[in-house]
Amino acid sequence: MTKETYPQPGKFIDPLSDYGFRHYFGSEPNKEILIEFLNDLFEGERCIEDLEYGPTEHDGDDTSDKRVIFDLHCRGSNGEYFIIEMQRIRQEYFKDRALYYTSRLIQRQLPKGKAFNSYQLPEVFLIALLEFHMDEAQKKHYFHDIALCNKSTGEIFYKKLGFKFIELPNFVKEEEELESERDKWFYLLKHMSNMDKVPKFLDKRVFKLIFKIGEVSKLKKEERMAYEASLKAKWDTQNAFDTIRKEERARAEREKLDSAKLLKQSGVANHLIAESLKLPLEVVEKL
Repeated sequence: MTKETYPQPGKFIDPLSDYGFRHYFGSEPNKEILIEFLNDLFEGERCIEDLEYGPTEHDGDDTSDKRVIFDLHCRGSNGEYFIIEMQRIRQEYFKDRALYYTSRLIQRQLPKGKAFNSYQLPEVFLIALLEFHMDEAQKKHYFHDIALCNKSTGEIFYKKLGFKFIELPNFVKEEEELESERDKWFYLLKHMSNMDKVPKFLDKRVFKLIFKIGEVSKLKKEERMAYEASLKAKWDTQNAFDTIRKEERARAEREKLDSAKLLKQSGVANHLIAESLKLPLEVVEKL
């Protein structure tokens, strides 16, 4: 795909585009969608009855503090805080950033001044929708429910801080394999942009609402332009990432061939070179 060959937008707004993410999850009139998503994600761990959207930009207390921008930030009716992030491209220090974001949000809730002597902290949870593999070697798990634990016993040490990471590339279940409402959400997020009708198994009221407000044809002209710009930005980012990965693979392949040549010059047997570098034997023989 190049800039000259962008795909045509589908029937429904892509929830993994910046525009779509905010359209479905960041709109006050449609906050029922986010409430239902979080309740299904937590699966009874907590019951969220209402949400209040908060500011997404947080300045530091002084010039040395870095400004923080969340994708979505809201507060539940029980006083807990939620950060909802969508991450398209793999970042080397993503876990560090997730911890930094939650720490900054906790710090912002504490009263200032010397009189403060209570360390009762608010509950903070970060939910991240990831369009990349956190670990290329571990592609089995698509949902990571993370908390501070006692390593000796496996018991949760602190229940008021948690992270839920959804690795969408690892979610490969087909329609008949979906086991829970949570699975249905992941399926919807991953496949909605390619659907041309509402699947029968997504019959819950909130899913019907999503499809109702998600029709591209219902967007006003300005909204349609904003959505298409968001899609193009997503595709451009993916293009750049794919190009970098291709270049990295090509460079790695060249380095393996260079290593194979050096080993051959040193008298190492062809079959040993092929095994150690994971190269076809015929390739090594032709070097």
